[in-house]
Amino acid sequence: MKQAILPLAIALSFAGLGGCQTQEETSDTAEVHASQQLSFAQFSSQFIDDLWIESPTWALYTGYHKYDGVLKVPNAKNRELSLAFNQKALGKLASFDQSKLSTNESIDYRLIENLLKRDIWEINTFKSWQWDPSSYNVAGGFAQLVNEDFAPLDTRLRSVLARMENVPAYYQAARDNIDSPTLEHTQLAILQNKGAFSVFTDELLAQAKNSGLTADEKSLFETRFTASIKAIDKHIQWLDGLAKQLTQDGARSFRIGESLYEQKFAFDIQAGMSGKALYEKASADKARVQEEMAKITSKLWSKYFNTGMPADKNTATKQLIDKLSSKHVKREDFVDEIRAQIPQLIAFVKQKNLVTLDANKPLVVRETPAYMRGFAGASISAPGPYEKSSNTYYNVTPLDGMSDESAESYLREYNHWILQVLNIHEAIPGHYTQLVYSNESPSMIKSLLSNGAMVEGWAVYTERMMLEEGYGDFEPELWLMYYKWNLRVIVNTILDYSIQVKGMTEQEALNLMTQEAFQQTAEAEGKWRRATLSQVQLTSYYSGYREIYDFREELKEKQGEQFDLKGFHEQFLSYGSAPVKYIRELMMK
Repeated sequence: MKQAILPLAIALSFAGLGGCQTQEETSDTAEVHASQQLSFAQFSSQFIDDLWIESPTWALYTGYHKYDGVLKVPNAKNRELSLAFNQKALGKLASFDQSKLSTNESIDYRLIENLLKRDIWEINTFKSWQWDPSSYNVAGGFAQLVNEDFAPLDTRLRSVLARMENVPAYYQAARDNIDSPTLEHTQLAILQNKGAFSVFTDELLAQAKNSGLTADEKSLFETRFTASIKAIDKHIQWLDGLAKQLTQDGARSFRIGESLYEQKFAFDIQAGMSGKALYEKASADKARVQEEMAKITSKLWSKYFNTGMPADKNTATKQLIDKLSSKHVKREDFVDEIRAQIPQLIAFVKQKNLVTLDANKPLVVRETPAYMRGFAGASISAPGPYEKSSNTYYNVTPLDGMSDESAESYLREYNHWILQVLNIHEAIPGHYTQLVYSNESPSMIKSLLSNGAMVEGWAVYTERMMLEEGYGDFEPELWLMYYKWNLRVIVNTILDYSIQVKGMTEQEALNLMTQEAFQQTAEAEGKWRRATLSQVQLTSYYSGYREIYDFREELKEKQGEQFDLKGFHEQFLSYGSAPVKYIRELMMK
């Protein structure tokens, strides 16, 4: 993977050398500085080692396989141990003088601090472990072991065997924890736990029976497999009863309110502004984008209509979008069409020399696994920095479960033009590309403690960047649909804040999405559902995008003819998945 060369001082700090040395730097102060850096590097390394003991399933997802056989039971005792871990690590972190750390290490300091404080806040204040039943699902870790060929099958099956021991206790703890849950998260938990049976299959049991496990291991495997199936089934039945009770008697609101929202926003987005300030910024941007769409509509109107254009600009734009949206793939070709577009995007990125792509890092388009469905129609599952060569999966949910009416609405939303923008966002040069670079970051902290606003913001940034560089030959229809897609990003922020803080109703949300953001009904209904199941995450797209795009424009103005787009991209991506404000700090150094 070719990357931009790091500034010398930063590169040397990674090697523990503390930067270029001069005669003056041999002073006691310089020695203390170097010692502090070395000590912080040791702390960071030890912190990661300890983190994987504390979070073994997260370790599994990153490709660190020392604790693959450990499934932590989410009970009160382990929550207390988690609190103790976080508080102890915060104490060690506080012993460092940030003013004596390099800029790079100071950012790692802040990332670790944010993680630890957020985890304490989650356990003590937010308490989603009580009201969100969908947070309990064992399927993901098992799927990672079964589906990823990172080790011999017998090795992975032994890890499956070890993890299965705690499945019954895991779900018992979940039921003990759940108290006054939301109906929406309970219903999602039912759907996704039913999807666990796509992992715990007869095929898995047959694999174990035909493997190189010992006779005793095979017998124990079957016993624990049966117990796991029963535990999942028992939990689903319990959730079904709970959902009926909540439907009948009423449930806790999914809205978290202003105070919790702003706290979560600060931890998750790390944007240097409040959630309310971002909401106000997005509201202003909505009007600007609608005006750009109106200009394109005015130019294209006579091409598609023989009638006069409506006086109301949004009405005219909506009519043109409705006309264009009829151009889309057949429902049965949806996944295949996405798969076919990836090579085209790769070819354009190479032709325009926008960023170096590593052909040795596979991208696999697949149908979304059953246990992951019910939240988003398209997503990326990427390997962690310990397993850089493993597959990155582009998960696409097929439309075979939809009614004809819903499928048509969905396909009109992801029409001929928007489907291309979606693939830029999720794959090339969006999420897939960024996450490959993140795994190559010299700072393991920045790769592991990823910032959602940077990750999503990069994907949104690439959509506009690709069109600016000529993808689609500046076709006005593509730009109109891009603006529609970008307007959805902006409206995501408005929706999330309005729903969680201001009490926006479902009908008000649907009106905003369909009438002012020109979305199809099926897409709008899906977004409402998503907004009831998550908080703050929907703002990450707009927040990160504005920060990245504005920073790039600032550098272009500052550097003039010396600005190199590919160089900007590769240097920006070389810092892992750190918050944009910290990457800016490093690049401006």
